[in-house]
Amino acid sequence: MSEAEKVGSVSQQRYEQIVADLVEAATTESRVQFTVGDGALEVEPMRRHGGSLPGGDDDLFGVGHSLHRLSDDTDIPYNTVSSRRWVASRWPAAHRHSDVSYEIHAVLAAITDAAERFEAMDTPPLDERTGLRKWTPDAARRRVGHRVDKPVTVVEKVRAVHELALDDQVAAQVAADLLRRPEVAARLPAQEKVDAIRDLAHDEQIAVRAAADLLRRPEVAFKAMADDGARNMVNHAQVERGRQAREHFEQSDPIAPVVRQLQRTSEFLDLATACHSFVATAGRVVPGLRGRTLSEDERALIHENLARVRATLGWIEHAVDTGMVDVDAELARLLQGE
Repeated sequence: MSEAEKVGSVSQQRYEQIVADLVEAATTESRVQFTVGDGALEVEPMRRHGGSLPGGDDDLFGVGHSLHRLSDDTDIPYNTVSSRRWVASRWPAAHRHSDVSYEIHAVLAAITDAAERFEAMDTPPLDERTGLRKWTPDAARRRVGHRVDKPVTVVEKVRAVHELALDDQVAAQVAADLLRRPEVAARLPAQEKVDAIRDLAHDEQIAVRAAADLLRRPEVAFKAMADDGARNMVNHAQVERGRQAREHFEQSDPIAPVVRQLQRTSEFLDLATACHSFVATAGRVVPGLRGRTLSEDERALIHENLARVRATLGWIEHAVDTGMVDVDAELARLLQGE
């Protein structure tokens, strides 16, 4: 017997016999389930909205008491008795289909309007596998908007994934695994990717690590620095980091006083060198003016620079004598060439 003639581990003929036997068993089971529902419904007819019988009063506690007694006397669980009573009430005998399982009757019972419910049962959808019009459990669930066992459409598959991933840890792992698939990530619109990254980076440590990893990619760093705002923030961060590092060093490092002393020595040497350089340069340049007459504009320019030099010399002398290096408004204008 070829594999094509088998269904699972049995022949096609045996499979058809099994199907017939199970259909007969399901039909018998449906009758039994409706029998339980009809019995419970006879003991306690469905109440109108509000819990009252026509022309009389009866509280829901009385209904529950009767159904619990029926459950105890028949060894049928209370919830089973209660649910089958409700299904039986939705399907009067004249509208039940013997060739449709009780499960499908129970699912379609969720259709609120009676006329719509009966019409739905009478007009089954097309079963693409068999080419026949018939109800299947998934077709019934699809009709009332319940989750199907075998998702077919994109919406059904997405819903199934969401329901399987209700646990946050499961959802996180699924999302991470899916986004590692290039073909999945490629289908996400650019803005959705940006929004997802931004949402995931609410945690500052995660944001720092992600930014550092991305900026290690030369093409990313180059494009990011083309953004004026981003570049300015990076430059500001570098300056701020240097300032913080310097403050931390000065406050905590035991050799900070020595370094400060060296810095002061360095500043003294720089200032002495600047004065010496100015004097040496002047001593070399000024003799070259012998016998040369400068134009009025040239003299004016030299005098302006001499005024700045005199102001600067006064500022240096004041700073050396007092330790105060503040610049007044007039000196600031001179130094800026105004």
